[in-house]
Amino acid sequence: MPKSKKKEKDSFDPTNMKPEEVLKFEIASELGLADKVINGGWRSLTAKESGRIGGLITKRKKELKKEAFRMEGQ
Repeated sequence: MPKSKKKEKDSFDPTNMKPEEVLKFEIASELGLADKVINGGWRSLTAKESGRIGGLITKRKKELKKEAFRMEGQ
């Protein structure tokens, strides 16, 4: 029984995403990993793929902060 609970928890639900997950999924889609995530959940990704997504999330967040700072100064 614990395996089925774990399986449910690991599955990907595109209708119930938090804002952070939306960004994460956008980046996964850009990298061509959307189908893999939908079919196998986030745990189906390799460490390299996950690291790539994490790095791009960090980069995108920095860019958004810079843009917000620029807009604030105008």
